[in-house]
Amino acid sequence: MSEVTTKPARRFTNIHITQLMHYRLPLAGVVSILHRVSGALMFLLLPFVLYLFDKSITSEISFNYLQGYVRHWSVKLAILALSWAYLHHLCGGIRHLIMDAHIGLSKEGARKSAGIVFAVSLPLTALVALKLFGA
Repeated sequence: MSEVTTKPARRFTNIHITQLMHYRLPLAGVVSILHRVSGALMFLLLPFVLYLFDKSITSEISFNYLQGYVRHWSVKLAILALSWAYLHHLCGGIRHLIMDAHIGLSKEGARKSAGIVFAVSLPLTALVALKLFGA
Protein backbone atom coordinates (compact mmCIF):
# COMPACT_ATOMS: atom_id res chain seq x y z
CA MET A 1 0.00 0.00 0.00
CA SER A 2 1.45 3.37 -1.05
CA GLU A 3 1.32 6.23 1.25
CA VAL A 4 0.01 9.50 -0.16
CA THR A 5 1.92 12.51 1.01
CA THR A 6 0.04 15.73 1.12
CA LYS A 7 1.50 19.15 1.41
CA PRO A 8 0.16 21.28 4.19
CA ALA A 9 -2.31 23.85 2.89
CA ARG A 10 -0.78 27.24 2.23
CA ARG A 11 -1.81 29.63 4.93
CA PHE A 12 -2.47 33.28 4.08
CA THR A 13 -2.25 35.80 6.86
CA ASN A 14 -2.23 39.54 7.09
CA ILE A 15 1.15 41.17 6.76
CA HIS A 16 2.71 42.91 9.71
CA ILE A 17 3.42 46.66 9.68
CA THR A 18 7.16 45.92 9.60
CA GLN A 19 6.71 44.01 6.32
CA LEU A 20 5.06 46.86 4.43
CA MET A 21 8.29 48.23 2.98
CA HIS A 22 9.17 44.83 1.51
CA TYR A 23 5.73 44.01 0.09
CA ARG A 24 5.59 44.32 -3.69
CA LEU A 25 2.16 45.57 -4.73
CA PRO A 26 1.08 45.00 -8.34
CA LEU A 27 0.63 48.04 -10.58
CA ALA A 28 -3.17 47.70 -10.46
CA GLY A 29 -2.99 47.83 -6.65
CA VAL A 30 -0.84 50.97 -6.72
CA VAL A 31 -3.30 52.68 -9.08
CA SER A 32 -6.20 51.65 -6.87
CA ILE A 33 -4.56 53.01 -3.72
CA LEU A 34 -3.60 56.25 -5.47
CA HIS A 35 -7.20 56.55 -6.72
CA ARG A 36 -8.36 56.51 -3.11
CA VAL A 37 -5.63 58.93 -2.01
CA SER A 38 -6.43 61.37 -4.80
CA GLY A 39 -10.15 61.21 -3.98
CA ALA A 40 -9.49 61.85 -0.30
CA LEU A 41 -7.15 64.75 -1.15
CA MET A 42 -9.76 66.39 -3.34
CA PHE A 43 -12.50 65.82 -0.78
CA LEU A 44 -10.49 67.29 2.09
CA LEU A 45 -9.39 70.33 0.08
CA LEU A 46 -12.81 71.02 -1.45
CA PRO A 47 -13.97 73.55 1.21
CA PHE A 48 -10.70 75.46 0.88
CA VAL A 49 -10.88 75.49 -2.93
CA LEU A 50 -14.51 76.61 -2.89
CA TYR A 51 -13.67 79.40 -0.44
CA LEU A 52 -10.84 80.63 -2.66
CA PHE A 53 -13.03 80.41 -5.75
CA ASP A 54 -15.75 82.42 -4.00
CA LYS A 55 -13.22 85.08 -3.00
CA SER A 56 -11.71 85.23 -6.49
CA ILE A 57 -15.04 85.98 -8.20
CA THR A 58 -16.17 88.55 -5.64
CA SER A 59 -14.33 91.45 -7.25
CA GLU A 60 -11.39 92.28 -9.46
CA ILE A 61 -9.47 93.53 -6.44
CA SER A 62 -9.84 90.24 -4.57
CA PHE A 63 -8.89 88.34 -7.73
CA ASN A 64 -5.68 90.37 -8.11
CA TYR A 65 -4.95 89.90 -4.40
CA LEU A 66 -5.25 86.10 -4.65
CA GLN A 67 -3.30 86.11 -7.92
CA GLY A 68 -0.33 87.46 -5.98
CA TYR A 69 -0.34 84.37 -3.78
CA VAL A 70 -0.39 82.03 -6.76
CA ARG A 71 2.94 83.44 -7.94
CA HIS A 72 4.74 81.79 -5.01
CA TRP A 73 6.36 78.42 -5.82
CA SER A 74 4.88 76.61 -2.81
CA VAL A 75 1.34 77.59 -3.81
CA LYS A 76 2.08 76.45 -7.35
CA LEU A 77 3.26 73.13 -5.95
CA ALA A 78 0.00 72.75 -4.01
CA ILE A 79 -1.98 73.56 -7.16
CA LEU A 80 0.07 70.98 -9.05
CA ALA A 81 -0.65 68.35 -6.38
CA LEU A 82 -4.37 69.12 -6.59
CA SER A 83 -4.19 68.97 -10.40
CA TRP A 84 -2.49 65.56 -10.20
CA ALA A 85 -5.18 64.36 -7.80
CA TYR A 86 -7.93 65.46 -10.16
CA LEU A 87 -6.32 64.01 -13.30
CA HIS A 88 -5.35 60.71 -11.66
CA HIS A 89 -8.78 60.33 -10.07
CA LEU A 90 -10.46 61.07 -13.40
CA CYS A 91 -8.37 58.51 -15.29
CA GLY A 92 -8.69 55.93 -12.51
CA GLY A 93 -12.44 56.51 -12.37
CA ILE A 94 -12.76 55.90 -16.10
CA ARG A 95 -10.74 52.71 -15.61
CA HIS A 96 -13.13 51.56 -12.89
CA LEU A 97 -16.16 52.36 -15.06
CA ILE A 98 -14.69 50.25 -17.87
CA MET A 99 -14.02 47.43 -15.43
CA ASP A 100 -17.63 47.73 -14.20
CA ALA A 101 -18.63 46.92 -17.77
CA HIS A 102 -16.64 43.65 -17.34
CA ILE A 103 -13.84 44.77 -19.66
CA GLY A 104 -10.25 44.14 -18.62
CA LEU A 105 -10.96 42.08 -15.51
CA SER A 106 -8.20 39.58 -16.14
CA LYS A 107 -4.86 39.93 -14.42
CA GLU A 108 -3.20 41.04 -17.66
CA GLY A 109 -6.06 43.42 -18.53
CA ALA A 110 -5.95 45.03 -15.09
CA ARG A 111 -2.19 45.52 -15.39
CA LYS A 112 -2.53 47.10 -18.84
CA SER A 113 -5.32 49.44 -17.79
CA ALA A 114 -3.33 50.49 -14.72
CA GLY A 115 -0.39 51.30 -16.97
CA ILE A 116 -2.69 53.33 -19.23
CA VAL A 117 -3.89 55.34 -16.22
CA PHE A 118 -0.29 56.32 -15.44
CA ALA A 119 0.52 56.86 -19.13
CA VAL A 120 -2.33 59.37 -19.44
CA SER A 121 -2.47 61.09 -16.05
CA LEU A 122 1.26 61.73 -15.57
CA PRO A 123 1.85 63.49 -18.95
CA LEU A 124 -1.29 65.57 -18.41
CA THR A 125 0.04 66.56 -14.98
CA ALA A 126 3.38 67.41 -16.61
CA LEU A 127 1.56 69.69 -19.03
CA VAL A 128 -0.13 71.44 -16.13
CA ALA A 129 3.27 71.80 -14.45
CA LEU A 130 4.77 73.33 -17.59
CA LYS A 131 1.93 75.84 -17.83
CA LEU A 132 1.96 76.55 -14.10
CA PHE A 133 5.70 77.14 -13.79
CA GLY A 134 5.88 79.15 -17.01
CA ALA A 135 7.86 76.90 -19.32
